[in-house]
Amino acid sequence: MGLLQDKLAKYDLPQKFMAEGVYPYFREIEGKQGTEVMMGGHHVLMFGSNAYTGLTGDERVIEAGVEAMRKYGSGCAGSRFLNGTLDLHVQLEKELAEFVGKEEALCFSTGFTVNSGVISCITDRNDYIICDDRDHASIVDGRRLSFSHCLKYKHNDMADLEKQLKKCNPDAVKLIVVDGVFSMEGDLANLPEIVRLKHKYNASIMVDEAHGLGVFGKNGRGVCDHFGLTHEVDVIMGTFSKSLASIGGFIAADSSIINWIKHNSRTYIFSASATPAATASAMEALHILKNEPERLEKLWDVTNYALKRFREAGFEIGDTESPIIPLYVRDTEKTFLVTKLAFDEGVFINPVIPPACAPQDTLVRFALMANHTYEQVDSAIDKLTKVFKQLGIL
Repeated sequence: MGLLQDKLAKYDLPQKFMAEGVYPYFREIEGKQGTEVMMGGHHVLMFGSNAYTGLTGDERVIEAGVEAMRKYGSGCAGSRFLNGTLDLHVQLEKELAEFVGKEEALCFSTGFTVNSGVISCITDRNDYIICDDRDHASIVDGRRLSFSHCLKYKHNDMADLEKQLKKCNPDAVKLIVVDGVFSMEGDLANLPEIVRLKHKYNASIMVDEAHGLGVFGKNGRGVCDHFGLTHEVDVIMGTFSKSLASIGGFIAADSSIINWIKHNSRTYIFSASATPAATASAMEALHILKNEPERLEKLWDVTNYALKRFREAGFEIGDTESPIIPLYVRDTEKTFLVTKLAFDEGVFINPVIPPACAPQDTLVRFALMANHTYEQVDSAIDKLTKVFKQLGIL
């Protein structure tokens, strides 16, 4: 073996957990993602998905993707910048801009490349990017790729955010980048206070609505709409891989910001454009979201029911205010054990360990969809209670 192989062969942590029979990743699903799935011949309740609207198996979404593939083919064979722009992309961008209340929107091939490509290009060497220390990895990578000064503040700690803003040159651009809903803990950004600080220090705000779109606000317009602060947020990011039942992402802002991103974001210019099927599926999911407000009502009914039941059962669930419910374990080995034992009982959940959280904050993530039933929630919580008690966590 060469030096590279010698070095990387020393990484054997996954093999350790495989040998113990608790390795929780890359489990194969044998069919559509829904509230119940088959995995390796094992029937499980799915509480590990980000499909909050429950649309991934909707026949209307599937058919929209199939029809787009028939009309446009399987791919675009190039970037949006050159030969890869379809009228379908442009139409979706118009609808997304209207939906989130901005002048224009721009679609990317994945949500990750929105953050990594936008954050890295919209500020320069003399500017500042200021992030919550629990922002998503795509935001972290975006600021790492930027030439700007990068600052972090403690999670949802507005006093610390103000402390960081005071460090900045008052005449420079100061971009505060924050998750609307934090993907592991399920709590919300303190957007009203962030907006107050924006005005005090002449800053700008970018909100990642990956887990807010389809969940919060009128017809699922997101956390910015939920707080009535869309007009105060300069840049809004969203994904298709969660509530919009597809793959891809978008950025929305005023026309001057979009014009800059369109001609300067490397992940936009040098990536192949989103496939016709993915684009059409996301657009159909958006139409359903706008036309079926009862879907959002169902999501919140089952979410509030689950939150009440978890609290009554004695689980530690932190400050979540969303369909993302963290069940704190606070031990990496036990987190993997909980995941395995729950799966054996017929419940699919996701383990969250460093670097996705601090070592003392390990948890399993329980997430809800609009089409989950109370009976499914009851069954899952009963089984998880049994597992947590078996391991001495409850």
